[in-house]
Amino acid sequence: MSKLYFRYGAMNSGKSTNLMQVAYNYEERGMKVKIFKPQVDTKGGNRLVSRLGVVREADFSVKIQDDLYEVTEKWIQNEGKIHCILVDEVQFLKAEQIDQLLKVAIVLKVPVICYGLRTDFLMNGFEGSARLLLLAHSIEELKTICTCGKKALLNGRKINGEFIFEGAQVAIDLEGDVEYQSLCADCYFKYRKKAEEKKKNL
Repeated sequence: MSKLYFRYGAMNSGKSTNLMQVAYNYEERGMKVKIFKPQVDTKGGNRLVSRLGVVREADFSVKIQDDLYEVTEKWIQNEGKIHCILVDEVQFLKAEQIDQLLKVAIVLKVPVICYGLRTDFLMNGFEGSARLLLLAHSIEELKTICTCGKKALLNGRKINGEFIFEGAQVAIDLEGDVEYQSLCADCYFKYRKKAEEKKKNL
């Protein structure tokens, strides 16, 4: 039975790199893969960009109104068998699109492997990730470390080099003055306390 997989991790845990490695492994064996990337993730345009410098074009830029089951079904009708669907930055998808990906795995019998964040910089869940945590057949954590050496669990947002703890959920990494850093829980709360104290003193 084909399954829906969710591989999550903090920033810098190698999600896009892992996705491209999986795509390469399939294609090396003569199998066909297709890659979805949410349009809201404007970093790299329609390309997946790994911090290791590896780049790859996505096959479909997903808008919020797109039905991913219909897109996949048309691919199969026009191009034949697809051996795997890969999804980058899956946290940005809508809940109903996760349902569509589950249907792809079950009805069309195409494995779907999704990569993304579990929580945002305020420790809140993303819609796509929350739905995946409920529906995925398999959930796997891709691990990375904080700058202090402990296991990173959370994501800190920096603007102009300083951690902030307010703002919109979506702000794309390396656009403008925004950047992210993977943090252990200890460091996250330490930086959060500093930011709150600084705000009080303004």
